[in-house]
Amino acid sequence: MQLTRIIQACTQTLVEHVEELTALDAAIGDGDHGLNMRRGALAIQGRLPELEAKPLADALKAMGMTCMSTVGGSSGPVFGTLLVTLGKELPSDPNAADLARALAAGIAALSRLGKVEVGQKTLLDVLDPVQKTLAAGGDDLVARVRQCALDSAAATAQMDALKGRASFLGERALGHVDPGSRSMALIIAALCDNL
Repeated sequence: MQLTRIIQACTQTLVEHVEELTALDAAIGDGDHGLNMRRGALAIQGRLPELEAKPLADALKAMGMTCMSTVGGSSGPVFGTLLVTLGKELPSDPNAADLARALAAGIAALSRLGKVEVGQKTLLDVLDPVQKTLAAGGDDLVARVRQCALDSAAATAQMDALKGRASFLGERALGHVDPGSRSMALIIAALCDNL
């Protein structure tokens, strides 16, 4: 696994989708999600030489701390907590079962952090089906995980927003994709494309 290439790809996809993510957030949030994610992505890119020298666990934890310190709004703690948790849980050369187990721990950590559950129009609605797909294993797993992430993010458009700023919109949030879910799906797709 070429960690530097994967980090570059995952962060660059956020930079390239800043306008889309901002537009999604403008529809149901405060409109800063894309800019916040770009800020965090660029901060992580600025640390690539340092991250390249670290073991996977330490690199994930460092990226998580970078998110917490540079990404504004709720996304900093959310993405930061996920990365730090994955760093604590993953071995240096993880397989699908390791990823499924680590993602389950990440989902639990995010549920505690935000007092959220699957089905409330958050990035958990991407992470949970991806975790289940990884746990099930099987043929063409990378392609199935990638598609699962993208489809699950798109499906948030049909969910009621029960947490965050979008929850104040009630039915007006229907028809809009959750920006955090879309960010998560973009990251997972980029990761899958670079394995």
